[in-house]
Amino acid sequence: MSPPLRPSPPPAPSCAFARIEAAVGNTPLAHISLTWLGLPVEIFAKAEMYNLSGSIKDRMALGILRSAYASGALRPGQPIAEATSGNAGIALAAIGGALGHPVVIYMPDWMSMERRQLIASYGAEVRLVSREQGGFLGSIAAAERLGAETGHFLPRQFCNEDNCRAHADGTLPELWAQMERLGARPDAFVAGVGTGGTVMGAAHFLRAMDPRIPVHPVEPASSPTLSTGHKVGHHRMQGISDEFIPEIVRLEELSEIIAVDDGDAILMAQRLGRELGLGVGISSGGNVLAAVKAAALLGNGARVATVLADSHMKYLSTDLMRDEPVKPGYLTPDIAFEQLAIRH
Repeated sequence: MSPPLRPSPPPAPSCAFARIEAAVGNTPLAHISLTWLGLPVEIFAKAEMYNLSGSIKDRMALGILRSAYASGALRPGQPIAEATSGNAGIALAAIGGALGHPVVIYMPDWMSMERRQLIASYGAEVRLVSREQGGFLGSIAAAERLGAETGHFLPRQFCNEDNCRAHADGTLPELWAQMERLGARPDAFVAGVGTGGTVMGAAHFLRAMDPRIPVHPVEPASSPTLSTGHKVGHHRMQGISDEFIPEIVRLEELSEIIAVDDGDAILMAQRLGRELGLGVGISSGGNVLAAVKAAALLGNGARVATVLADSHMKYLSTDLMRDEPVKPGYLTPDIAFEQLAIRH
């Protein structure tokens, strides 16, 4: 009789990291030329849907896990637990699983079905948390309890500076170099705030390159957590403005907050897909609108940099796929796309 099969040992971290690193970062740059009410605007957006699991969060997940291995905080085969609104959980499930770690993800139960299914498809366990159980804050508390009780490694994306470093050392240097090859430099940078890693990493990098470049955090107009300091209202831009201001976000180091209506963001994301072939999520539509608003502060021909955080694939059961009414004050109806170029 043949001996029973034994589980495969966890992959050697160096080999596994090398394989994963080849699929994270070095994303294309979408150069969108448009006009808004006659104002010319140049938008340079990193197309982050081309990362390993389909979002900008792959950079954060890879950076945190790589740093944790280097410090000894994460051991081969050790379980990982995190609270997320979706993309970070998908990234940790994909990268953590590829490194040989069991992954448990806590997330609010109102996040899209696609997010839950994608996390599960990578072999991670999804544990849903209702509003009555605390919603997003309850998800974080549950992950903390699991870590304390069972020794799960906790990435703690909302307070881990490795999150910011992933963008200060990766996303922004890539963007800067791509723009330089086009003979351009950013006049401003905008990004929606989920954990805040992208916008804080951008602020760190751009401060060193040119401290005059404003870095604007973006939030939903109907749920201005950054402006008020606490959860207020509701919005449909999954992945940003959760229920609190993350610890790594230092608003005093950033320029003024830009608010975007979630309905306007939906309309913009729909137009980016239908007219330019850029299938993006709702928050990416919001980033493009925030870039237009930032350009309006700067004047004709402003060049504003941002990120297209993920693709539309995680939003097929949301309002992104429904008719969205136009309301007074929306920017999208008055925007005319002039040209799209994809740069590397």
